[in-house]
Amino acid sequence: MMIKKTLVMGAVALGLAYNPAAFARDYITIVGSSTVYPFATTVAEHFGNIGGFKTPKIESTGTGGGIKLFCAGVGVGHPDIVNASRRIKDSEVKACEQNGVTDILEVKIGYDGITIANSKASPQYKLSVKDVYLALAKEIPDPKGGQTVLPNPHKTWKAVNPELPDKKIEVLGPPPTSGTRDAFAELAMEGGCKQFDWIKALKEQDESKFKALCHTVREDGAYIEAGENDNLILQKLQANPNALGIFGYSFLEQNTDKVQAAVMDGMTPTFESIADGSYEISRPLYFYMKKAHLDVIPGMKEYLTEFTSDKAWGDEGYLADKGLIPLPSEERTKVAADVKSLKNLSLSEK
Repeated sequence: MMIKKTLVMGAVALGLAYNPAAFARDYITIVGSSTVYPFATTVAEHFGNIGGFKTPKIESTGTGGGIKLFCAGVGVGHPDIVNASRRIKDSEVKACEQNGVTDILEVKIGYDGITIANSKASPQYKLSVKDVYLALAKEIPDPKGGQTVLPNPHKTWKAVNPELPDKKIEVLGPPPTSGTRDAFAELAMEGGCKQFDWIKALKEQDESKFKALCHTVREDGAYIEAGENDNLILQKLQANPNALGIFGYSFLEQNTDKVQAAVMDGMTPTFESIADGSYEISRPLYFYMKKAHLDVIPGMKEYLTEFTSDKAWGDEGYLADKGLIPLPSEERTKVAADVKSLKNLSLSEK
């Protein structure tokens, strides 16, 4: 009776007519990032064991696809939470607002590193972000000099950098809907792109042109979209020892018997190097919650409490055992305070 009463009251709060069939959902639905997925499922399992609430239903849709579903509307026909391996974009917040999703709680949960890895059957790669950009960008600066670009001519890693193996460039990675792909473009591709002074200057002059040049991945087969499934990338790396794959550090940690991370600009991705920022291809992880659903869907507040408890996201928490890099204690305290007060996400603070 309590759940039914909560649903009825929640429906009224949302300005919706109560319909038993439409408001019968008594579990949390979560969509979004494949990187955050294992952390969210771990929290969901612990939450489900508390008793009194059903285990949340979680779907790995990719960050972009998940946010689109999340922003489509308010009500039990739409997801309650979206996991994200990048921060929500202003354009996405506006899309949410246009569909009535106006009160959003942002929860930054920790950090992850983006790794470029290959099979342990092959030698470990030592790359720089400049190597990565010159290998994977659709267009690159003309090697002859000047401020002109040309279609990427590089077929092998050795052509990119004489110190690299004479192996065909084959990189398996996530699609454009993935937060990992967005972060990879911003941190690795853009990082390498800005090694060219005239392109770096272009960011202030024409940001859209700068992004097109730095973020656009080649489409001639050197970069192969492998969907949102990291396990598929892993299988392909095992089948093809010459290929490299892109995925989060947490997934790498779970498969160190099969794959190894490339050294990036002299740094190996480790728990410590990601936590202190010395490994440059690292990014924060988030989830976003509809505040309008807090009093409609049973267990929303309790799930929030479980995820932001020290036993979960703390330095010695069970999520650290899964590969999550915890927030520094001071930052964690601030995020926890914002969560406790249910602080609204606003564009002015983004």
